[in-house]
Amino acid sequence: MNRKMVFFLIGRILLLEGGLLLLPLFVSVYYWDGGQIPFLLTIALCLGLGLLLCRLCRTDNQVIYAKEGFLITALAWLCVSAVGALPFLISGEIPNFVDAFFETVSGFTTTGASILTDVEAMSRSMLFWRSFTHWIGGMGVLVLMVANMPNLSGRKIHVLRAEMPGPTMGKLSPKLRDTAKTLYLLYIVMTALELVLLVAGGMPLFDSAIHTFGTAGTGGFGMKAASIANYTPYQQWVIAVFMMLFGVNFNLYFLLALGRFRSALRSEELWTYLVIIFLATALIAVNVTPQIGSTSEGIRAAYFQVTSISSTTGFSTVDFDQWPTVSRMILVVLMFIGACAGSTAGGLKVSRLVLLYKTIRREIRHLLHPRSVTSVRFEGKPVDSPTLISIGTYFALYIALFAMFWFIVSFQPGFDGVSNFTAVAACYNNIGPGLNLVGPAASYAAYGPFFKLVLSVAMLFGRLEIYPMLISLSPSTWAKN
Repeated sequence: MNRKMVFFLIGRILLLEGGLLLLPLFVSVYYWDGGQIPFLLTIALCLGLGLLLCRLCRTDNQVIYAKEGFLITALAWLCVSAVGALPFLISGEIPNFVDAFFETVSGFTTTGASILTDVEAMSRSMLFWRSFTHWIGGMGVLVLMVANMPNLSGRKIHVLRAEMPGPTMGKLSPKLRDTAKTLYLLYIVMTALELVLLVAGGMPLFDSAIHTFGTAGTGGFGMKAASIANYTPYQQWVIAVFMMLFGVNFNLYFLLALGRFRSALRSEELWTYLVIIFLATALIAVNVTPQIGSTSEGIRAAYFQVTSISSTTGFSTVDFDQWPTVSRMILVVLMFIGACAGSTAGGLKVSRLVLLYKTIRREIRHLLHPRSVTSVRFEGKPVDSPTLISIGTYFALYIALFAMFWFIVSFQPGFDGVSNFTAVAACYNNIGPGLNLVGPAASYAAYGPFFKLVLSVAMLFGRLEIYPMLISLSPSTWAKN
């Protein structure tokens, strides 16, 4: 393993994080809210440690293979989360490191689960940094690094493949650096468009930035205890629509930008995702309208919560934990489905579930007609056996790890089974709120330090899609040969 290259790139990532911390520092200076020293100290640590690693680990052997790609990804996310927690800790706004780490992991992994019981008491700069972590983590820390990295020899695709969600990862451009730049350009354009629409709708600029970061990264950190409930119907509709849009595969936006509308609109995953959203919205709207009392408000609340959970954002306009059982169970199912591959959302991904369904259907057909030869097709193309096997393996690992996290968290005293189940589901699938004691009107503050760390690990496993974290914990990864 090329250890020097691994730690050299970790150094580069810390330097990048130091640069990103300048933005909340400027916010702190603008509002003069006391966050200047915490951010300055954290930036100094990022620059000092980053420069040290880059200097000590500089090497002519810059080749990155799959093992290094997975390891860099896991270590990078752990490092940026640990360092990103320091402003909260130094400022005293989250005085416990485990709590600050949980909050920061939740931010970078775009989960939105919070230990805060009074979010409105936080300073402007800390609220900004908390939500800005969503925006950074949404497209990926390493995608941003590759977009700004000079032509590095080796196989940078291993770095992106380890971080990007979905069964496969391809290039949008011949050069991987151009692919990363294209992804971030699309990301920035969509972020700016939502920000403009929210400001045009009367939402204050700071509020608009906070909620745009949360929507773009499909994270869900807000700045009010009631989340989005106190904003206007127009502002809620804008956020709901963009939550759905950020759950779409960004490759399709690239095709639209090139004018290839037919290719983009023929996407099987896109139409499945849209059908799931509108079917779930219709079912929930019918179920909750008698409780809400207004058909239009019932449709708006249903659509908002469906897009929020499907895109794994986690914003809320109502306390959906008070909804009828049928609606709550639909939302729990949506937690596991997630959105499209290649988006900023979490969950299993629609493409994986479609391929699992088609594989099962093929196997049943083969049992009935043993001599038949059929192939699984997706997006108009046949899917090879290694891809189908890898999806089946991923699904088995996904279920096994979910069961393990649920079993461990079940030892937390004072929490019922539904609370623990949905807490793990919400963290593992990067959603945020669950049901009962971790519902949209509650927080994760009551969990003990050990269980908060377990849930933090679950967030990282979910965001990085299992393998980087699993491989980084394997002793063979660290072996010299």
